Amino acid sequence: MGLGKRGGAHRRRPGLRVWVAAGAVLAGGAGTFVLMAQSSSSVVADGPVKTSVRSLGLDGTGTVRALPARSTKPFSMVGVTWDDARSALHGRVEVRTRDAKSGTWTGWLAMAPADEIPDPAERDAHGVRGGMSPMWTGPSDGVQVRVAAGSGTTALPKGLTVDLVDPGKPAKSSDGSGIALAGYATDATADPTATGEPTDTATATASPSDSGAPTATQTPTATASPTTTPSDTAAPTTQPPTTPPTTTATASPTTTATASASPTAAWPAQLPTLAQAYPTCSGSSTPPSEQVPPSPMPAQTSSPIAPPSVVTRAGWGADECARESGYPLYGTAVKVVFVHHTDTTNSYTCDQSPAIVRSIYAEHLHQGWRDIGYNFLVDKCGTIFEGRFGGMALPVVGAQTYGFNTNSMGIAAIGTYTDLSGGDSTASTFKGAAPSAAMKGAIARLAAWKLGMSGISPTGTSTLVEGAADSSGFTFNKTYTLNAVSGHRNGFATDCPGNQLYSALPAIRSYAAGPVAGLAVTGVTGPYGTQKSGTSYVTGTSAAVKWSATTPAALISGYDVLVDGKAVLHTTGTSATVKLASGSHSIQVRATHVSGKTSLSAVVHDIADTTKPTFPTAPSVRTRTGTVSSTAVPVSVTFKAADNTGIHGEYGTSPSGATLATTATSWSTTAKPGSSSVFSVKVTDLAGNATTASVTRTPSLVQETSTTRSGSWSHRASSSYLGGYSYSSGSKGASISWTFTGRSVAWIVSRASTSGQAYVYLDGTKISTVDLKSSKTLYRQAIWTHTWSSSAKHTLKVVVVGTSGRPTITTDGIAVVN
Repeated sequence: MGLGKRGGAHRRRPGLRVWVAAGAVLAGGAGTFVLMAQSSSSVVADGPVKTSVRSLGLDGTGTVRALPARSTKPFSMVGVTWDDARSALHGRVEVRTRDAKSGTWTGWLAMAPADEIPDPAERDAHGVRGGMSPMWTGPSDGVQVRVAAGSGTTALPKGLTVDLVDPGKPAKSSDGSGIALAGYATDATADPTATGEPTDTATATASPSDSGAPTATQTPTATASPTTTPSDTAAPTTQPPTTPPTTTATASPTTTATASASPTAAWPAQLPTLAQAYPTCSGSSTPPSEQVPPSPMPAQTSSPIAPPSVVTRAGWGADECARESGYPLYGTAVKVVFVHHTDTTNSYTCDQSPAIVRSIYAEHLHQGWRDIGYNFLVDKCGTIFEGRFGGMALPVVGAQTYGFNTNSMGIAAIGTYTDLSGGDSTASTFKGAAPSAAMKGAIARLAAWKLGMSGISPTGTSTLVEGAADSSGFTFNKTYTLNAVSGHRNGFATDCPGNQLYSALPAIRSYAAGPVAGLAVTGVTGPYGTQKSGTSYVTGTSAAVKWSATTPAALISGYDVLVDGKAVLHTTGTSATVKLASGSHSIQVRATHVSGKTSLSAVVHDIADTTKPTFPTAPSVRTRTGTVSSTAVPVSVTFKAADNTGIHGEYGTSPSGATLATTATSWSTTAKPGSSSVFSVKVTDLAGNATTASVTRTPSLVQETSTTRSGSWSHRASSSYLGGYSYSSGSKGASISWTFTGRSVAWIVSRASTSGQAYVYLDGTKISTVDLKSSKTLYRQAIWTHTWSSSAKHTLKVVVVGTSGRPTITTDGIAVVN
C-alpha cells in the first residue's frame, strides 16, 4: 500500500560508516535461542562497504538507443534505467560485458523488465527512476548496450542510461559479528572519522554468466494510494530509548499484532534505535529535534518459532548513510510471504552473495528507492541476508510485490529459477536452475518464523488488500485471498519466481508448517557396520543409529532416539550412538520441528548380542594333498562354527594367519614336521563377539629307511627327494610298507609322464588304486591321504601294479599327524 509522505526527517544522507552489532534482546518466544552456524562461505564485512554506480547515457533517438563497446572502470552488476518510474519500456534491452580477468566478451544478454516495484507513494516520489531488472555479471571492465522499441511502440523512455555497479571490497571478518538471530535488535554508533562516502570495497572472485528475468506487465502509472496510509508524525511526549530494552516479548504468538495509534506506545524490543534510524553522516545529519520514532508505533512481535540466523545489513556491508534516513513504514502484521527470484546469475559462488546483495541495494538506491526492496534475500547455500532496514522481526513495508507490500514479506532467492529451458520467461535467454535444498529450507525457515508471529499456518491462506490502482489483473482496495506462502506471480502479473521455484512452493509450505516429513531410520550399525539377522539389525551393546528426513535441517529443532519407546538421547545431528542392554530392542527416532510439532519414524528392531560364537565341531588336523618339504607338511584344519545371530568372520590364526569364508569348515595350511604346533581358528559374530578354538598336533615325515620292502626296488639319490633319496620299482607286485602311530597319513611320491600305478592297502585291506602319472615332473607330492577319528597304530602298504608301458613308481615316504 501507500508509503506516506517523504521529506522532513526522511532525507538520504551522504556516506558515513555506521557500525551495527548484534544486541542482547531476544525477539519473542520462550527459552534461549542459540545462534546457528551459517551454511555458506559468505564473506562477512568488517564495516560499511563503498559501492559505486556509474551511469552512461545511451545514444540515439526514436525507437533505438545504443552504447558502443567501451572500456569502463570495474563493475559487477549492470542495470538499465530511465527518468520516470511510471513509464514502461516496451522493447528489447540487451547488453554485452567484458570479463575483467580474461578480457572475453559475452554474447548479447537480454535484460528482463523489473517486477519488484515499490508501492505508488514510494514509486511516484520525485526522482524515482524506472528500470530493467539488474543483471549480475561478475568482475567486468567493458560494456556494450543496445535498446530497440517493440512492435507498435513509437518511443522509448527518456533519460536511458546503463548503470555499472561496483559492489566494493570488504575487509573480511572472521568473528561472525555480522551474523545474528533475526529477532535481535541492534545498536549503532557513528564513526566521526569517516569520509563522505564509505571506504571499504568487496571482492568478486568469479565472472559468472548472467541469467534473464521473467516477463512483467507494463510498469503501472497510476498514483492512487490504498485506503489506509500510515504516516510519520511528531516525536512522542516521552523520549524513546537510544538502546532497546532487554526484556523479551510476551505477546501471544497466535494473535495478530496491531499497530498502536499512540506515539507514547511501548518501544518494541525489535525496533531499531533512533541512532540506528538516523545515523550521523558526514556533511548531512538529521537534527535531534527531527528524529522521530515511527507512528503508528509497530507492536512488539512474538513467534513460537525461534528466529533463524541471518547475515545482518552490517554483515553484508550496507552503507546506512546511503539509504533514506529514518524509519520505514510498518504494517500491522506479516500475513503473506511472497517468494521472488532476483533474475541474477545462478553460477555465482556463495562468497559472492554479499556483493550481489550490495549491488542490488546500490541499484535500488540509484533508482531513487528509499532502501533495498526485498525484506530478506537467500542464496543457494541457504544463507539468509537481511534486506530492508527497520527491524527484521517487525512488519517492514518493502518494495517487492506491487500493491501488496503492506502486511507482506518479500524473500528473494538469489538467482534465476525459470524452467531449465527458460521457457516460462519470454524475456530470458538463459537457462534457469532448480532451487537448492538449502535455499528451500532457508525460505521455509524464514516463513515459519515470520508467519508464526501472526498465528498463520504456512500451509493456509490469508488476505491482503490491493493497494495499487494500476496493477494488471487486480482491483484497487479489493481484498484478495492468497496462500500464506505465495509466489510473486500470485500478487502481480509476472513469471517470478520462475517455474522451478514456484513448483517448489508446496514443499516449502510443508517444510515451514511441519511436522518433519520423510523421517526414517536408515541404519543401525555395530562394530562391523550394518549387519542384519532376518529383519533385525545386529549390534553389540553400543549401536550407532542413523536416520534421514526430507524436511531440511533448518526446520528441525532436534531429534530424540527412542529405545523400547523411551527417549535415551537428544541430538541435532542425523546419527547418534546409544547404549543397549543385551537382548532385542525396538528403535525409533522422534523429530521436533521448529514449530514444536513432532513426528516418529517407523520402528526398527535391533538385537544387542553378547553371546559368543560356538564350535559344534572342534578343530582337528589332518594331512592333505600338496607339495611336501623338509620344513612344511600340508595339512587341513577342519571345524564347524555357529552363532545365534550370524557369523561375521572366520580366521585361521596359528600356526599361520588366514581369512576364511564365513561358511568355511576347513582351513588349508602347513606345519613344520617334527614340531608340536598349535592350530587355532577364530570366529566373530555380527555383533563383534569372538571365540577362538585350538588343537595341538605334531606332523612328522617317515622315509623309506623305516619300511619293509619286497620285490625289486632301486635307491635313487637327488636333492629333489626328501632326505636326498627315494625308492623306485617297476616290478609288478613289488611292495613297500610303513608301520606308524597317528590319526592321519599321506603317501608322498614323485610324479612324471612315465609314472605308473600302485595299489594302496591299510591294515591289510586294499583301499585304493593310485595313478602317479603327471604331464609335469613333480617331486615330494602328497598324492593320497587318509584320516581316522583318533590316533592308533596302522600299517600302510603300497604295491606296484606294473602298468603297461609305464610300470615304474617312485615313493618318497609318508607324512603322519599323530
